[in-house]
Amino acid sequence: MKVKILFFASLSDYTGMKNIEMEVPEGITVEKLKEILTEKFPRMATAQKSIMTAVNREYADGEQKIPMDAEIAFFPPVSGG
Repeated sequence: MKVKILFFASLSDYTGMKNIEMEVPEGITVEKLKEILTEKFPRMATAQKSIMTAVNREYADGEQKIPMDAEIAFFPPVSGG
């Protein structure tokens, strides 16, 4: 199935792109997708543990399954003052 992946802030620097469309297996979880992306973009490994994820504009944990035609956004944690 095809999904659209968005990279924000430093993650777009690590991947060299702001978004990508990608074929992924049905039933894939957010965590497995992060692993696949880290293999494809090794610089993401430095942020892997702290990457936040949204699936179809809702925060998602690593165990969430990704639905068909989903939009997945990855971004580093944000702090403010």
